Amino acid sequence: MHKVFFSILFSFTFAGLVAQNVMTPEMLVQLNKVSVKGLTKDGNHLIYSVSNFNIETNSKTSTTYQIPITGGEAQIITDYSSLLTDSSISPDGNYQITTADVKLKKVTGQDYYNDVANSNVKIYDELNYRHWDTWEDGAFSHVMYAEVKKDSKPVDIMAEEPFDCPQKPFGGSEDYLWSPDSKSILYVAKKLSGAAYAISTNSDIYEYNLESKTTTNLTAENKGYDTNPSFSSKGQLAWLQMRRDGYESDKNDIIVKINGESINLTAAWDGTVSSFTWQDKGEKIYFIAPVLGTVQLFEIDIPSSSKKTNTLKQITNGQFDVSSIVGQTKNVAVVSRRDMNHASELYSVNLTNGEMSQLTFANDATYNSIELGNVEKRMIKTTDGKEMLTWVIYPPNFDPSKKYPTLLYCQGGPQGALSQFYSFRWNFQLMAANGYIIVAPNRRGMPGYGVEWNEQISKDYGGQNMQDYLSAIDELAKEPYVDNNRLGAIGASYGGYSVFYLAAIHEGRFKSFISHDGIYDWRSMYGTTEELFFVNFDLGGAYWDKNNAAAQKSYTEFNPAEKVGQWDTPILIIQGGIDYRVPIGQGLAAFQAAQLQGIKSKLLFFPEENHWVLDNQNSLVWQREFYKWLKETL
Repeated sequence: MHKVFFSILFSFTFAGLVAQNVMTPEMLVQLNKVSVKGLTKDGNHLIYSVSNFNIETNSKTSTTYQIPITGGEAQIITDYSSLLTDSSISPDGNYQITTADVKLKKVTGQDYYNDVANSNVKIYDELNYRHWDTWEDGAFSHVMYAEVKKDSKPVDIMAEEPFDCPQKPFGGSEDYLWSPDSKSILYVAKKLSGAAYAISTNSDIYEYNLESKTTTNLTAENKGYDTNPSFSSKGQLAWLQMRRDGYESDKNDIIVKINGESINLTAAWDGTVSSFTWQDKGEKIYFIAPVLGTVQLFEIDIPSSSKKTNTLKQITNGQFDVSSIVGQTKNVAVVSRRDMNHASELYSVNLTNGEMSQLTFANDATYNSIELGNVEKRMIKTTDGKEMLTWVIYPPNFDPSKKYPTLLYCQGGPQGALSQFYSFRWNFQLMAANGYIIVAPNRRGMPGYGVEWNEQISKDYGGQNMQDYLSAIDELAKEPYVDNNRLGAIGASYGGYSVFYLAAIHEGRFKSFISHDGIYDWRSMYGTTEELFFVNFDLGGAYWDKNNAAAQKSYTEFNPAEKVGQWDTPILIIQGGIDYRVPIGQGLAAFQAAQLQGIKSKLLFFPEENHWVLDNQNSLVWQREFYKWLKETL
């Protein structure tokens, strides 16, 4: 009876939303997702797939296509492996790289005792016992190679080493590659264990020689991240590098080996690189980087020596993100592009003038059937006199003579770019479709405005950037179409921390808060999070270091748990059960504190989700509860 009533009620609500021709949670979760296989060997065609989730059948489907990079009609293709370059095969065609997990350490009860087959216990004597959403099980990812034409046993190039390649938790094939002469394999690993692993970002690029079976560290002199090694067609090696150990958001530079010397191509440029690819001729590198609330495509020349200067040029420009580089041939690059109103599609880029042509149109039918809101860029003066770019997203069919509830969006990271991204959870288009204006400030801590702006937030979590948030919402609140009695603040991760902190200092501005996987208590966070380098750098150190002024300020003045007695506003708290970055105790403690103070509050708990919400049905519940809460409280 209750299920039938809910179904009828939901159908009525859904029908009402469709009649308005705006984005709905159901539309969002069923949007097509475009993923790239690569450019064909001849550089003339693009291979990509389009996947789709169906709510009624709770199933996914995927179809692969081929399309000329000059545009045209896409054709379905099933067998495409021979059309693409297989990077796991050595250039001479004799060997193939594989990866496998190798058990090297005892962890479980069964590992230690042969008479407890049904036990369920893990035993640790050092740190790094869990990462992201997985407990360490004593197995490590290793790179191996074997002869292609023989049924030969793979050779483990990391034999007996308790280290991972691909790196955990997000590493992939970008972590290893063949040398151009097929005589060696380069791979990325952080060869540290225990507490040293947890507090360090010092990954290195190693070279394994197939003939001598020896390994050389190519980046031993650098103490921060060394990642994404790549060879040019001329055999030159380039990679990405962060200089400081323990700082995961350091300036990311492109390093190239020139005449045996490591040259930093982007040292003099006041920005940070997201990813790069070599030009086919090996004379330039193309890269993408955040700039002024967007992500754009750049190129940089390769100098002939360290004494020569090199030229850097921005190729694309517009209110969108170039989110990845697929490949390049002749005067054309293929990239993935998105904006706040459109999910990622593939585009060709004229590398001479930056003109872009859309190649895929996976969601045009949906977007053409709904009304989209406008996205406006505004510059707002901060309390210390600086100009801050703020995105303002308006509801479809916006009428400035009306008043609208307005949401302050707090970005995570905290050094994540608030660019023209398109999220399948924090979707601005969907928020606007539900009648909300969204204010999204590029507050202190974000890349795209120079290194100083990016780094200011570290050890100042409750300082200037909190004032940046308030400057943005206060400026928009002056507009006659903003309903000052219906303001809310929302965010995840560091954005969730921001919500917890603002809940104590907002001085009555907001009527509702939503925090997803937010940090509530820095002491508990320091004691349970896994990548300790993050809290060490951004907070200043451990809470027991009483002589550390920066750390003590973080754990007291900038700790939401210390200010929870000042909360007085309804709050929705969302928490993932296997989030080990911001562990479960953070959300539960915040909810309990709100409940015990008699504050209207709700806990939305996902037992099997990590720091994100990945299951489609869980995502639908997330969206429905999100808007249900806002409707109740705003």
